[in-house]
Amino acid sequence: MTATQEKTVGRQDHASGAVPGPGRTEVREPAGTRGRTAIADTVVVKIAGMAAREIPGVHDMGGGLSRTLGAVRDRVPGGRPNVGRGVKVEVGERQAAIDVELVVEYGVPVPDVARDVRENVIAAVERITGLEVVEVNIAVTDVYLPGDDEDESGESRVA
Repeated sequence: MTATQEKTVGRQDHASGAVPGPGRTEVREPAGTRGRTAIADTVVVKIAGMAAREIPGVHDMGGGLSRTLGAVRDRVPGGRPNVGRGVKVEVGERQAAIDVELVVEYGVPVPDVARDVRENVIAAVERITGLEVVEVNIAVTDVYLPGDDEDESGESRVA
């Protein structure tokens, strides 16, 4: 053995317990902290959209125009539903701010739905991404009335 090898054999890094190999330098930081993780806005949009849709009383998301365009896209063969419709985010290195547009079902207390959506979105985004959610702003843009789907069928009510 060379003198360098004799010095490193049996010696461990106290933080990670790793033994440096020949010609390697000791690294004091654990592997999980070396480097940077960037989370794209679209990731947070999809997570927030899915979390908001899980709440009872949320019928749809987005404003009128985005819902109309989304309905057309959903009917196109091979088209995928846009889970992020109605969600806007600002993502920094450690924090995120989220805006959500909802359509609630008639008869459901709007403050309760808004609170439940806010709590679920915050919990999901923080758990999945590790980002701190500083705010979730909710705008209720419409209310779904029973029978609204019948009007959208394209059938005329008059002859």
